[in-house]
Amino acid sequence: MMLKSPVERLAETHPHLEIWWDSSPLIFERWVEDMLAAANPRLKPALEEQLRRLYVPEDPARSVFRGSTTNPPFSLKAIQSDPAFWDRWVDELILTRPEADQKELFWLTYKEVVRRGAEMYLPLFEASDCRYGWLSAQLDPRLSTEKEVMIQQAEELRAIHPNVMVKVPATREGIEVLKVLTAGGIPTNATVCFTLPQMLAAARAVREGMELAAKSGVDLSRWRSVITMMVGRLTEREALLEQARWRGIELSQADIHWFGVAVFRRAYRMFQDRGYPSKLLACSLRPGPLVAGRQRFWDIEKIAGGDIVITLAPYALEPLFAMGDGLLFRPEIDEQVPEEVLDKMSRIPYCIQAYDPNGLSLDQFNSHPSTQYMLSEFSKAAAGLEKYVEERMTLARG
Repeated sequence: MMLKSPVERLAETHPHLEIWWDSSPLIFERWVEDMLAAANPRLKPALEEQLRRLYVPEDPARSVFRGSTTNPPFSLKAIQSDPAFWDRWVDELILTRPEADQKELFWLTYKEVVRRGAEMYLPLFEASDCRYGWLSAQLDPRLSTEKEVMIQQAEELRAIHPNVMVKVPATREGIEVLKVLTAGGIPTNATVCFTLPQMLAAARAVREGMELAAKSGVDLSRWRSVITMMVGRLTEREALLEQARWRGIELSQADIHWFGVAVFRRAYRMFQDRGYPSKLLACSLRPGPLVAGRQRFWDIEKIAGGDIVITLAPYALEPLFAMGDGLLFRPEIDEQVPEEVLDKMSRIPYCIQAYDPNGLSLDQFNSHPSTQYMLSEFSKAAAGLEKYVEERMTLARG
């Protein structure tokens, strides 16, 4: 009898719930090997069967994973995981493009990582008639306020493969870019997104873009939109705890997890009520809290049962598999958040900004603590990849 993994049991809570791999597809096999190497020998055979079902390279359409999301840190990690191959590839690129500077070579290298990852999911994309098998590729985060450059980069990423979905930051400028790209039939994933106001602004922009596409006769048959909430990136910011302390409010780990769940659940209800064409995506999920001596994974458990996408990075999958049969998923996304949690949230400005549909204005998106933190982290990774290319240029060109 086949023992189902926690990922498979999670997917069964709703017929349209999708689980995506949250990292470059290029490192998936290495991650599996590392998981198996660290496994209890007695449990290893069953674990290997479960892991091999997540992504099936010989027939991706049979995979549990329905797509993949990537970003600059994951792309840099993909290159670092196979330095021998990428050193050769980049050196050859440098030799064939003697006129190119490091920025151009960085962008070409980044697009190659995207291309190879998208190819791994292309059979699933084709087998599902473009419904699944998307790979999200992020724009250069260092240019998150440069509207015209973001549009140009998006067009280049989209041209790589038909299953490439462009990750656009939910900055003030990014919201307008979402509208423009949608009007041109380019699939998008709104990222660097943490609050309900950002999610709603992104959803409205996509809807307006669809209306423009319809008027222009743009084909949207191979188009899709998802809007991401980076749950853990909202709840782990120091501003939350600081503001709670200033008001004499004690937040437990359970309260903090409920905060992220509450924002996502409210967004889910509003998307359903308003009929937005975009699908909500939850990422940056964190294990916890400890309940009656048992480790839980509320960031996942409490949103199970929704018509949503959940992306799972290695740092989420590893504790998920460690908990194994201890997690009994059931549809919970439509349930109510405890009143005492909502009461605490109503007294903390940081929570109000995230939970209230009008908690942030468009002009405040760029200054939100989570936005600034994530753009900084993503930019460091992009700079790290560019530095790697620069080092190869120095070696190749003397």
